[in-house]
Amino acid sequence: MAITLNKKPTTGMKDILPEEMQIRDYVIGVIKDTYGKFGFTSIETPAVEAIGNLNCKAGGDNEKLIFKILKRGEKLNVADATTEDEVVDGGLRYDLTVPLVRFYSNNSAVLPNPFKALQMGNVWRADRPQRGRYRQFMQCDIDILGEASNLAEIELILATTTTLTKLEFRNFQIRINDRRILKAMAAYAGFNEEDYDSVFITLDKMDKIGIEGVKEELVGNGFDAAVCDKYLELFTKVNEASNGVNFIADSLKDYLDKEVMDSFKEIIAVVEACKADSFELVFDPTLVRGMSYYTGTIFEIAMPEFGGSCGGGGRYDTMVGKFTGKDVPACGFSIGFERIVLLLMERGFKVPTRPKNVCYLVEKGVAGDELAKIMKQAEEERAKGMQVLVTRMNKNKKFQKEQLNKEGYEDFVEFYKEALKF
Repeated sequence: MAITLNKKPTTGMKDILPEEMQIRDYVIGVIKDTYGKFGFTSIETPAVEAIGNLNCKAGGDNEKLIFKILKRGEKLNVADATTEDEVVDGGLRYDLTVPLVRFYSNNSAVLPNPFKALQMGNVWRADRPQRGRYRQFMQCDIDILGEASNLAEIELILATTTTLTKLEFRNFQIRINDRRILKAMAAYAGFNEEDYDSVFITLDKMDKIGIEGVKEELVGNGFDAAVCDKYLELFTKVNEASNGVNFIADSLKDYLDKEVMDSFKEIIAVVEACKADSFELVFDPTLVRGMSYYTGTIFEIAMPEFGGSCGGGGRYDTMVGKFTGKDVPACGFSIGFERIVLLLMERGFKVPTRPKNVCYLVEKGVAGDELAKIMKQAEEERAKGMQVLVTRMNKNKKFQKEQLNKEGYEDFVEFYKEALKF
């Protein structure tokens, strides 16, 4: 019986063609090489996590987007089930942070302290697909666990920006804030602590709806107009101040520990002293970051070419404790891998090839000892560092070479049955 093949990939996911795959492999190589020089070690975690881990109240809205997996075999009893928990026990990971925390909780006894982890892998979210966002996508995270000082933030920012610079990105911004600054600003204005999350959800829309839109929504949500005015006046004054960080430190000195602001200032000062000219470090008091697990410094990559965020991260010092009962300082930064690849492709980026890639075009009649000699020659060239593709010669050789050119093959050696012609 014939099987009808569905030629389209699952909605919101995509096939990756060779041209894009070359760029992806190149980006992965740059990322691993650069992060390796900063002392980060590659690890890998399974695609599937226990549903309880994924629903640990740390993933924010992502917990609503889990691709859930049914129990298997005798454990699955759909007929008698009355709740989802009775039929679901796993799910595809929606990010790499939750799996990392579980990994660290299980293996911390044999890991160095602090532990600098590099993870690259696919994650899945049942989200609405859009430009640069798919339901299956690659994430690239670096995290430092066990480092309580701001050295972690400094290292993460410098490693990430060095990587982006090597990938030929310029004029991007690293926006930086601190969740404790966000809370202090809300306290200064007069909001109740239990209302902070609601206030921050609205504040996060500042770049889309503007300051008047934020005020209108806050008041519409039942907050006192005078409190909202006092709150939003802070943001206006930060923008007008010659040094926004110092202005916040002075304005919030009764609401924010001096040590927090001193550490925050030091992060900015050290990064500024070390950074390349390719990016700008910007204090942004409206930066929220949606994940509820952030406890301190937060940061985000703003890429003008994309018109939005191309990565971000922050400090999450209490998340490991949810698994072990003992908090461990932790901080991470994620590059928006898919968006970076998208921007490179839209630029027409070509993967550097050194030395030139060579293609051996072998006539169909070449076989036996003659073919063995050609294959041996190819192996010898590969051992010298050359990339050699061996393929059969098509009738339309001109078109074949044009297609191979697009794949990065610039030189061709032709082998014929009757005689070798170069």
